[in-house]
Amino acid sequence: MEISGLFTALVIGTTIGLLGRLVLPGRQHIGVLWTLVVGTAAALVGSLVASALGVADTRGIDWLECLVQVALAALGVAALDRALAGSARRRTR
Repeated sequence: MEISGLFTALVIGTTIGLLGRLVLPGRQHIGVLWTLVVGTAAALVGSLVASALGVADTRGIDWLECLVQVALAALGVAALDRALAGSARRRTR
């Protein structure tokens, strides 16, 4: 992978992660690094899911693929936030 590909993956992953956080109500207690990780994973898995559903190759912007990626990012952020909140509660007891 070239530097430009890595940079592009980080930008897209951050964007997808932030959009995933925006669609969730309330405040999430995860940092920017976790948002980047969840967003990048959601972008990759979302592309695979969109390809499997046959909606990844359209003319122009692939809005359905973006929707799948953001939905997966929202699920990932919610799951990670819940897991981190649960581990914080166990440590304080």
